[in-house]
Amino acid sequence: MLFVDMLFVVAVAISFIPILTGYCAHSRGRSFWLWFALGWVLPLASFFLLFALIAREELDPGRRLLGEARQILRDAEEQAKAAKTRF
Repeated sequence: MLFVDMLFVVAVAISFIPILTGYCAHSRGRSFWLWFALGWVLPLASFFLLFALIAREELDPGRRLLGEARQILRDAEEQAKAAKTRF
């Protein structure tokens, strides 16, 4: 029974990086399953590659402004929908 418990602990520990990579990718609008699979195949490389892509996106002023503009449009659409449902 101890061997099965140890295998379970090892599987959970190994799956931490793919799950974290997939979650970070999904929160940035990328495919969870693609980055989850990359996390299993290349655990540390995929995590640092995703980190570099996110850092590049955050440090680029044009992409940052584009993200802010999308958020403003999303908020305006939600307000317009709420105004339509009231009347």
